[in-house]
Amino acid sequence: MSTSALTHRVRVLAPLGDRHDEILTPGALDFVGRLAAAFGERRQDLMRERRRQALRLASGSPLDFPMVTSAVRADPTWRVAPPAPGLTDRRVEITGPPDRRMTVNALNSGARVWMADFEDATAPTWNNVIGGKLSLLDAIERRIDFTTADGKEYRLAGSDRLATIVVRPRGWHLDEEHLEFGGGPVPATLVDFGLYFFHCAQRQIDAGHGPYFYLPKLENRYEARLWNDVFVTAQDLLGIPRGTIRATVLIETITAAFEMEEILYELRAHSSGLNAGRWDYLFSLIKTFGHRTDFLLPDRVKVTMTAPFMRAYTELLVRTCHRRGAHAIGGMAAQVPGKDPAAHEAALAKVRLDKEREAEDGFDGSWVAHPALVPVCREVFDEVLGERAHQIDRTRDDVEVTAADLLSVRRIGGPPTAEGVRTNIAVALRYFAAWLRGQGAVALYGLMEDAATAEIARVQIWQWLRHRVIDRETVLRLLDEELAALGAEYPWAPLDEVRALFERNALAGELPLFFTPDAYAAHLVRRAEPRS
Repeated sequence: MSTSALTHRVRVLAPLGDRHDEILTPGALDFVGRLAAAFGERRQDLMRERRRQALRLASGSPLDFPMVTSAVRADPTWRVAPPAPGLTDRRVEITGPPDRRMTVNALNSGARVWMADFEDATAPTWNNVIGGKLSLLDAIERRIDFTTADGKEYRLAGSDRLATIVVRPRGWHLDEEHLEFGGGPVPATLVDFGLYFFHCAQRQIDAGHGPYFYLPKLENRYEARLWNDVFVTAQDLLGIPRGTIRATVLIETITAAFEMEEILYELRAHSSGLNAGRWDYLFSLIKTFGHRTDFLLPDRVKVTMTAPFMRAYTELLVRTCHRRGAHAIGGMAAQVPGKDPAAHEAALAKVRLDKEREAEDGFDGSWVAHPALVPVCREVFDEVLGERAHQIDRTRDDVEVTAADLLSVRRIGGPPTAEGVRTNIAVALRYFAAWLRGQGAVALYGLMEDAATAEIARVQIWQWLRHRVIDRETVLRLLDEELAALGAEYPWAPLDEVRALFERNALAGELPLFFTPDAYAAHLVRRAEPRS
């Protein structure tokens, strides 16, 4: 892209930090501006459609597989693109924020894929966003080695042993307030996608891989179609062949679960599969149907992937992917290794059991949050796959899933326990405090938690209050107690701001769709205010 052709410059509204100019180049900002100009209005239309769909479902409209796309589902002939270089074998994938330490540890972990997460595992401070892009650029250039102040060294292993990088940008619902185009903020997902693609797409192709992405929070086929058009435009602008991009979609909303085939179809030239999550999926279920008593969920730890409606969701995902030649990737093992040997072994046994279920069900790989979990996940999938790269040929024609199966929540419904209420409050508060400080991946009670955990925790409190299975006085008492405990544990925590964030997002009469836009605004205000 020549400098003379720059016509869509994005304004940078934040101070430039160390090496930021390497990412925020005139060409890169123009590229992001072109994407914003081409797709910003359409993105807004789709966000309005999300709200309309939510109102329709809340008013009683049934959720079912779309009749208008029945021909797509019935056509047995279409397939997604074949696996791309570096994405053929995905038996173990590790996830985490793209800070420098995590980048080195993830690439060296022995996992086949690293999902560099700008979404749930990254608090989108300006330095985190641009620093993450620098981490990826340096990793691809093999210059990310560094030594900490206490002398600990981080060095990349041989290139043949490094995980394939897959980037998860922020969702369509978020803005990047530090970049302005056309008088408003740039969609955050176009910032994350665009800056990485501009700087790293050709570099990844030259290295034998390609520009690969995980797409979060999609709710329907139209949002997948928008992404596909973004991919086509981006490849054309940089002279990269169409179909070079590959994208795996996280099926983490209840509406997307009813359009899995359609989502694959819209992205078929760029698709590399689907992923089955847990917390975000349950979070979406409560957002969509939480006002109904037949969707009242018990403590989140009791809603495992073996619950009937979750089994229906995962089995449908495997069947859908394999029918279309796509990878099916399982959910997260979030355990963090502890110092107690007995607890550590118990955690590994739990991970093994979960991964055995996924591998036996037909998944081609799964996620872990910590390098110490890579070996157990790999061993489980090695036992099932052997020398094969995947088990896409296992089409699971035995699976038949109805709309009622996906919505059969009442079979596991029930009231919460006192411990479950307290845990949700404690986790949400601790995560909010860390997020406001700029940390998106937080070790809490033996698990590596991200924004999805805070979301399910706070919407469960909201749902239980709405249906009066807990009372507001109890929640406020526990809120006071857990805030006091948080202050004792983390003296730096801004307790008043954390409390206000919790009250706005868990105790309000109308449930906010996401806590992150509110927390982002609160963070911007904190940064702008002078501190004593």
